[in-house]
Amino acid sequence: MQDLEYALRAMVRRGTRTAYGTRAAREDVLMQAARALHEMGFRKMKPESLKPKHVEALVSRWQEQGLSAGTMKNRMAHLRWWAGAINKAPVVARENAFYGIGNRRFVTGEDKGRQLSAERLGQIRDQHIRLSLRLQEAFGLRREEALKFSPAYADRGDHIRLKDSWCKGGRAREIPIRTPAQRALLDEARRLAGRGSLIPDNKSYIQHLRTYERATVRAGLDKNHGLRHAYAQRRYAEIAGWPCPAAGGPPRQVLTPEQRECDREARQQVSRELGHERIAVVAVYCG
Repeated sequence: MQDLEYALRAMVRRGTRTAYGTRAAREDVLMQAARALHEMGFRKMKPESLKPKHVEALVSRWQEQGLSAGTMKNRMAHLRWWAGAINKAPVVARENAFYGIGNRRFVTGEDKGRQLSAERLGQIRDQHIRLSLRLQEAFGLRREEALKFSPAYADRGDHIRLKDSWCKGGRAREIPIRTPAQRALLDEARRLAGRGSLIPDNKSYIQHLRTYERATVRAGLDKNHGLRHAYAQRRYAEIAGWPCPAAGGPPRQVLTPEQRECDREARQQVSRELGHERIAVVAVYCG
């Protein structure tokens, strides 16, 4: 490992208030960037050495590899974090268009919603993991949020509150408790976890994450982001009054002005509950 890789890894790991998933993704991208810079002849670099020429070289290399616009935008976000961490934000242009990076394609037309199979769920022996999976389905939680979930903290009676340290990008949020099934699930989680979280007392988060990964792969439940898609589609239908396009509902073009307003309100609410800042991202889930 080169000195630049060591230094960047240390920088990323100092950001303890950033969600683990974000830190892991950032570390992976910056390690790739450091190795690529070394291979392109930029030797003996330190984090503070970052210059526009380095950014442009990386962008050119990634574009030659045919990476999607979405992947490119994610990588640029991590490069901007690097530049900001060394107080050299202007090194990376503010607009991706400066580098010829196109718009992300949000709508694919594919329904990625997924339901938990009782048979597959029964193959998960660890009761903490089973409850985390059910929370992912019931509240549209990300994996890290469901694993770190502490019912004693989160359960506020008529809604759950997620800590910033559990959430992607450190953005805390609230999700309404709407159904008796959600209430029963939270009561079950509280009985299991007590004052703690759904990570067993004898494990760290990383250890429990690895257990979760192994158990879900064995049970055929490893593509669980689809549970968030299904949650978003259910909530859209509840709020708008009809299914979203991804679930067979009408496209926006055929809606009346009044229906378009309902569509917009439904997407805004779904966006808040999923923890996204931009309503456009809801198209990934709802079409």
